[in-house]
Amino acid sequence: MTTDYLKKILTARVYDVAIETPLEFAPSLSARMENRIHFKREDMQSVFSFKLRGAYNKIAHLNAAQLKRGVICASAGNHAQGVALSAARVKCKAVIVMPTTTPAVKIDAVRTHGGEFVEIVLHGDSYSDSYEHALTLEKKHKLTFVHPFDDPDVIAGQGTVGMEILRQHAAPIHAIFVAIGGGGLIAGVSAYVKAVRPDIKIIGVQSVDSDAMARSLAAGKRVALTDVGLFSDGTAVKLVGEETFRLAQLYVDEVILVDTDAVCAAIKDVFQDTRSILEPAGALAIAGCKAYIERAKANKKPLKNENMVTIACGANMNFDRLRFVAERAEIGEAREAVFAVTIPEARGSFRRFCETIGERNITEFNYRISDQKAAHIFVGIQVTNRGESEKIAKNFVKNGFPTLDLTDDELAKLHIRHLVGGKSALAENELLYRFEFPERPGALMRFLNSMAPNWNISLFHYRNHGADYGRTLVGLQVPKKEMKAFKEFLNTLGYRYWDESNNPVYQLFLG
Repeated sequence: MTTDYLKKILTARVYDVAIETPLEFAPSLSARMENRIHFKREDMQSVFSFKLRGAYNKIAHLNAAQLKRGVICASAGNHAQGVALSAARVKCKAVIVMPTTTPAVKIDAVRTHGGEFVEIVLHGDSYSDSYEHALTLEKKHKLTFVHPFDDPDVIAGQGTVGMEILRQHAAPIHAIFVAIGGGGLIAGVSAYVKAVRPDIKIIGVQSVDSDAMARSLAAGKRVALTDVGLFSDGTAVKLVGEETFRLAQLYVDEVILVDTDAVCAAIKDVFQDTRSILEPAGALAIAGCKAYIERAKANKKPLKNENMVTIACGANMNFDRLRFVAERAEIGEAREAVFAVTIPEARGSFRRFCETIGERNITEFNYRISDQKAAHIFVGIQVTNRGESEKIAKNFVKNGFPTLDLTDDELAKLHIRHLVGGKSALAENELLYRFEFPERPGALMRFLNSMAPNWNISLFHYRNHGADYGRTLVGLQVPKKEMKAFKEFLNTLGYRYWDESNNPVYQLFLG
């Protein structure tokens, strides 16, 4: 099938709507990582992502009868915009099915690109609901479904990104890093690159909480995730495609997983070198490249002056999310470590603690007296590398200050840092849970109405990060005899949740 895809990519019809995006050298990031890192700037397409390549190639290959009936897709993001623009270009009707939770800014973008040729249908709370409804409409109206990734023409369209990379960079390339959602981009890029330059490594990058392809490759079969993380919404796919999985098995060398903090740091890295702002999915490849180089260094097999290509695949970023990105980028770049430190409630203790910190820069400091014997401090400290936080914690302990390193603790980073000092003697039988739910009208009321009327909310913390979902911390007073009913409530709620009742940082600052 390699020859077939090579031909399909070479003859793909994408340049009626797509541009050949530049391959830019990143001087600042390259100097820091001691390798030559390049950004393939797919964020510079008219729809700010690579998705229009595959969408247009699919639509451009339809016959006259199919074009007359029209096309349909299910998407709340970049694919919807690509289909809308492509349909308008060939003057073909396009039905775009989107979840009811889709923000107005994305609906408006689809309408802008498609104009009179686009019909937007809002259905269901999730992509899965929209997808099923789109399949029903496809059969009912005899439309042609334009899949976001699992289609040979879509894959071939995305593969033109790989074709351009090799044309733009004739010198040796150690590896090309590609974000993976459903697998369309990496399938196309890898099929082309491995046919022409098989020496180049193809490395996929996924979020740790949306790793369907990584799990599938490890299992040797497609693995469906029960839920996916929502931060990198452009790659939040529960099940990869059949054809994309087949091609990944053949051509992808490995898949690297990165967390939210690393992605935020990568967004900042790209901004520093280009003054452009990528969406989380768009920065995955850059985060993966950094992790790959750092892993080699940790294994004492450092890479130096190698050419690394990263595909900056999208820039549809909601501006309001930048606050969260900036907050977490420092941790992701190993520039900030966060600690919970207990100091004796005695004269001079506070000053002695500050002296222990020494010349280091303090990024955050929250202090709250606990009782007559001790006080707890939530402190952020600037560091130069990830290993430094462990040394700082050991130094605090050595000087008589019990310490917890919270640098990798989601409860601490999302909520506790904003709640220091919230203890209450009234919070009897309190359970502490983190919830993640779609940001839409009525979501909070649905949560509250699902609870038994005698379950008192003893703590509530929510911050709007400008994303399509909310993150909430809730303290609930549930009598022990009602724990069975509480577990049933959790299982039927339909939101992702984490039990934080036994998290030490909760006990220190809120328990």
